Amino acid sequence: MAVTASVLGAAVAQAADAICYNCSPHWADWGTQLRVIKHELGYVVPFDNKNSGQTLSQLLAEQNNPVADVAYYGVSFGITAAGKGVTEAYQPANWEQIPTGLKDPDGEWFTIHSGTIGLFVNVDALEGKPVPKSWQDLLDPIYKGMVGYLDPTSAFVGYAGAVAINGALGGDLDNFEPALNYFAQLQQNRPIVPKQTSYARVISGEIPILLDYDFNAYRAKYKDGANIEFVIPAEGSVVVPYVMSLVKNSPNPEKGRRILDFVLSDKGQAVWAQAFLRPVRPDTMPDEVKAKFLPESEYARAVAVDYKKMAEVQSSFQRRYLDRLN
Repeated sequence: MAVTASVLGAAVAQAADAICYNCSPHWADWGTQLRVIKHELGYVVPFDNKNSGQTLSQLLAEQNNPVADVAYYGVSFGITAAGKGVTEAYQPANWEQIPTGLKDPDGEWFTIHSGTIGLFVNVDALEGKPVPKSWQDLLDPIYKGMVGYLDPTSAFVGYAGAVAINGALGGDLDNFEPALNYFAQLQQNRPIVPKQTSYARVISGEIPILLDYDFNAYRAKYKDGANIEFVIPAEGSVVVPYVMSLVKNSPNPEKGRRILDFVLSDKGQAVWAQAFLRPVRPDTMPDEVKAKFLPESEYARAVAVDYKKMAEVQSSFQRRYLDRLN
């Protein structure tokens, strides 16, 4: 099986002009972005369904013979990848418009867009139960079997959710006890814990409540026409950047650089905006899209954190989560 997967992976790589890890068509509207890249740059870039943790693991495994040209991941994984030497410094076009703190000074990683963690709720699937408004609400037995969150030991959105809960319940990046206690309590409600993006499972009603980003909820509501609400919990949440890197010693570095230039261009940033992500260049967000977001008074409860520290403590949190919940 492993040999077959390797052969298939090699075949895909040969058919492509460039490889982007973690560029799933069902996440952050990479499906549209890669079609636009093909139209604008002429590059065939295949979809890739890894999550952030799997992307980092693959980059490390392939360090001596890289396959990918660029990689996309949650900020803590991007920082870790740079620290482990699998990225290459590159400052793309419009680099100066990325705020300090949202990019590595040398360009080993940089933010392309961000999202806010909250509750992605399929109202119809609640079967008459009230839409939860807080982290505490999810512990109510009426939501037994209805709450999902991505595995925080693998998927970045899972870890980001843990950071959001932890901070909202009084913890910080030096003290994850509030989040660990919360997840232990949540187990009483039999949560669903997938490893991959679960957008379709919320739309279908299989997972009525998912800890996820605002952009997925808005996409479901406004593009797929589902009866969806997005809730920023009353106790608070976090704003989370997603970043990209050029892969060190990649097979197609020049194409990789052009792709990174493009995702920060006006056209590339507009794709993110139309998918309800907050582009790192805010001037590319159309007013008619921004009007579909929750009011800024709701977003005031979502804060930034020390993303470098978030990366540094990630492995420690993951070990403690596994120890506590297994």
